Amino acid sequence: MSKIRLIFILCLILQLPVTARAGDLIRVSLLPQWVPQAQFAGYMVALEKGFYREVGLDLILMTGGPDVPPFGMLEKGEATFCTEWLSTGIQRRNLHIPVVNIAQIIQKSALMLVAKKESGISAPQSLNGKRIALWEGDFRIQPLAFFRRNGISAKIVPLYETINLLMKGAADVTSAMWYNEYHTILNSGYNPDELTVFFFSDFGLNFPEDGIYCLEQTFRSNPDMCARLVEASLRGWLYAFEHPKEALDIVMKYADAAHTGTNRAHQQWMLDRMKDIILPDGDRNRFGKLRQADYENVGAVLEDLDFIREIPPFSEFYRGPK
Repeated sequence: MSKIRLIFILCLILQLPVTARAGDLIRVSLLPQWVPQAQFAGYMVALEKGFYREVGLDLILMTGGPDVPPFGMLEKGEATFCTEWLSTGIQRRNLHIPVVNIAQIIQKSALMLVAKKESGISAPQSLNGKRIALWEGDFRIQPLAFFRRNGISAKIVPLYETINLLMKGAADVTSAMWYNEYHTILNSGYNPDELTVFFFSDFGLNFPEDGIYCLEQTFRSNPDMCARLVEASLRGWLYAFEHPKEALDIVMKYADAAHTGTNRAHQQWMLDRMKDIILPDGDRNRFGKLRQADYENVGAVLEDLDFIREIPPFSEFYRGPK
């Protein structure tokens, strides 16, 4: 073999980290859709406790963030697996981007609207004419459907990374995630009884959020590898809920390494809320599974709001635990 050909082959090997073998282990990568925090505790715990290695996977846990689009990284071959919202996955599949859901982690939507009671907001109809701060993209789907169903006409104010619009009175209502921004509002000095909250899941708009995804080609070429990734991840989540102190130690290790600026108290709140939405009412029968009824509900709202043209077949989209 010529020296040039040998160098070429070595370069090809180095460019394929997501499918290379490390001994008897299959090297894969998992990209969470945001920075290290308790929202992804199960994967960090599974990695630190060796659960992925026990099922034959040498897992690289990548660092997510606003400039690292999960599905884009799948398409470019720079990640084997990723986490993303169900609504995002359905939209990508509708655009004929071959992503498949191999596990639905979050079962209950944590997206909510928060207002100060002193503003007089107490029911959906009292949102009429109010300034409502909303994030862009998929974060707007549930609010828009909520407004339409309740005949609400509101002034939409762009929301970015902070809750300052609500705190400073520039908005009457703000979007928030129960496990994140809502806790920040409480820590800013408000008691729960001073706030009015609207959980979209209470209004027929339960959009299960984080799921685990891969390309259909990845699943077809090695369904057993995908099943093992899911098995270890679910085991990581259960371990995190059963050993919260240890799980928080692990989360803070990753969060500090990524310089996220978070604190343990906030991550404790987040981990507790993740248990609430991953195992609603402690129900393990739904754990890691995508229910067809939830899928069709999300798809119908996306179709009604013209985010998709048609709902992709469930059997083609979901390849996870039954």
